[in-house]
Amino acid sequence: MSNIAPNSPLALGLYVHVPFCARRCDFCAFYEREPRRADIARYMDGVIAELASLGPGRRVDTVFWGGGTPGILTPSDMERLGRAVLEVCGGAPAEWTVEMTPGTMRRDRMEVLRNMGVNRISMGVQSFDGRILEALGRMHTRAQVYGAIEAARAAGFDNLNLDMMFALPGQEFAHWEADLREAIAAGPEHISTYCLTFEEDTPLWLRLNRGQTRKRGEAEEAEYYERTWDILGTAGLAQYEVSNFARAGRECVHNLNTWRMQEWLGAGPSASSQYAGRRFTNVPSLDGWLGGVKGGNPELVDIVELDGTILACDSLLFGLRMVRGVDLDILEARFPTHDWAGVRSLAGRLCAEGLAAMDGERLYLTRQGRLLADSVGAEFLENV
Repeated sequence: MSNIAPNSPLALGLYVHVPFCARRCDFCAFYEREPRRADIARYMDGVIAELASLGPGRRVDTVFWGGGTPGILTPSDMERLGRAVLEVCGGAPAEWTVEMTPGTMRRDRMEVLRNMGVNRISMGVQSFDGRILEALGRMHTRAQVYGAIEAARAAGFDNLNLDMMFALPGQEFAHWEADLREAIAAGPEHISTYCLTFEEDTPLWLRLNRGQTRKRGEAEEAEYYERTWDILGTAGLAQYEVSNFARAGRECVHNLNTWRMQEWLGAGPSASSQYAGRRFTNVPSLDGWLGGVKGGNPELVDIVELDGTILACDSLLFGLRMVRGVDLDILEARFPTHDWAGVRSLAGRLCAEGLAAMDGERLYLTRQGRLLADSVGAEFLENV
């Protein structure tokens, strides 16, 4: 891969995929590997070589380590990977997030991350209910969640996200409301909430097809969404995207830049990039990815040559999931060849239907529209 172009006006993010998990969750369809020490050692050598090939040549604004389970790395591996990231970034980025699971958030790991400049932790909690955690295949307990929060705070982290899930097997509205209130009481700066999806060929998908669990209907899911928005909003966690809530100034900048169709580079097997007019993904195979890194010829899949139409559509699709929506004048100036007359016509119809509203040239979805955000986005993709 060529060095980072130095003169782009777009924000640049760096995503590092750590593909190891001690146990695959029943709902997960991401590329993962068992954490064998030999494979972790090979991964570390490969990802550091890949990172070295990226630059530096341009400011990296945000960094995000995801997985898999980045917290499965030893403190010394974390420090080694962190030094490689700092070389690419030319110093600590403004926002540096690391995904962790409660069982991996020991104080030694937290201190290593904080000392390197990591300033945001995203913890996969999903639920505080042990019965539901067991049904999902999660390995942590409620007590471990609180121990993890204590370890993060003791290390000096003041920006903590909790990932939560709803419409889970065996979970009723009362269970979800209890989970949300316990999450709020834990005092995070950010909460992400996700409706359970049944990804093909996952254990949960197989149970669904065998009639061993059920998928909620649209009306029931909508009620979960709306209760979530009301409870978190009342608690001072403002919704800024369909699934994301934050205290003032604690929105995830890395995700915001992604939804705004800026640029990002991915490192590690199955990591995706959007850079220099192309969108592409590293092959989801540790061996295949390592072979490409060693040979200086990355093995890529899902390569898309980007043009103004693709980026304009994606800016609308993801931008309208944000509560503030999108400024049509700004998008038209950025992508002038797109059919903006068609966009404005469709926007007018959505406004008439009560699904959207305009504030000057800013188009945003109403509460009812946010409940149908995927369908609204599909209309823009299909019609303009």
